Amino acid sequence: MLTDQVTFETKVWEKDWEFILKNNYLKKVIDYCNHEFDHRQIIINNVKDLNGVKKHCDRLINNGVIDSYHAVHDHEKETLEHFQLDKTHFGAGYVYSIAEIVGIQQCPTPFLFHLSGDSWIPKDQATWIPDGVQLLKNNKDVICVNPAWNFAFDQVQNESTKVVEPFAISQGFSDQAYLIETAVFKENIYSHDHQDSQRYPVYGGDLFEKRIDSFMRDCSKYRATHMQTSYVSKNFPRDFFSRKLLRKKIVSDRIG
Repeated sequence: MLTDQVTFETKVWEKDWEFILKNNYLKKVIDYCNHEFDHRQIIINNVKDLNGVKKHCDRLINNGVIDSYHAVHDHEKETLEHFQLDKTHFGAGYVYSIAEIVGIQQCPTPFLFHLSGDSWIPKDQATWIPDGVQLLKNNKDVICVNPAWNFAFDQVQNESTKVVEPFAISQGFSDQAYLIETAVFKENIYSHDHQDSQRYPVYGGDLFEKRIDSFMRDCSKYRATHMQTSYVSKNFPRDFFSRKLLRKKIVSDRIG
C-alpha cells in the first residue's frame, strides 16, 4: 500500500563518510534491515569536499544502492523556515540536529526509518518494520518505533510501562534508530523543554533527540521497542590512518 511506504535514511559527515559510502558497506546495512524500502536517501552534513562526497553518492545511485542524497547546506534555510526555527534553537546541538530535520523535511514517503551512520542491524534478525508501521498507524500515542539497542532486551523490558507483543512501550527517544510517521515530525514539535530530558549530554545542547524526548513527555507520547530485534551502535575511528588504510578491515569486522 502507498500509505505504508517507508524511506531508509542514514547520514554521513567528514569522519565517517568514507566508511559508509566506499566499498560495499551501505548496501549491507540496508540489506540487513530485512525490508524492501520504497526510497533510500543519504543526508550529507559537515564534510570538507562536498562535491567529492556527492560523486560517491552518485555512484551508489547508479549501482541501485540508494535513490537520493541531500546536502544539509543545500536545504538548511528552507528547512529552518518550514519549522519556524533558527540556528540558536538547538544550541550546541545544532550542527548535529540540522541533519535529522533536513532528512525529515526531504522524506518523500509516509514513514521514515533513520539509522545513524555508526549504527547497523546485524544480519538475520526478525522482520519488524511492517509491524512497526501498523502500530504507528493504529496507535497515535506511539510516535516512534525502534529495535532494541545493543541487545539490551532486559533493560528495554525493565524500562517499559507495558508490553504489547512484540513491542515494549516506554518514553524516551534516541537519534540512533527510529521509525516514524513523517507527517508527525514535519509539524513544529521542536520547542518543548521537559525537565526529565535534562539527562542528555550537556555538550549536545538542546539537540534533536532531546527536543523530541521533551515533546513526548509533555504530550504523553511513547515509543515502541521491538524485543526480538536489535541494532548495534559503535563509533567509527576518526583518525586518518583508520579512515585511509584500515577502512576495509574495519568495515569487514563490523558487518562482514
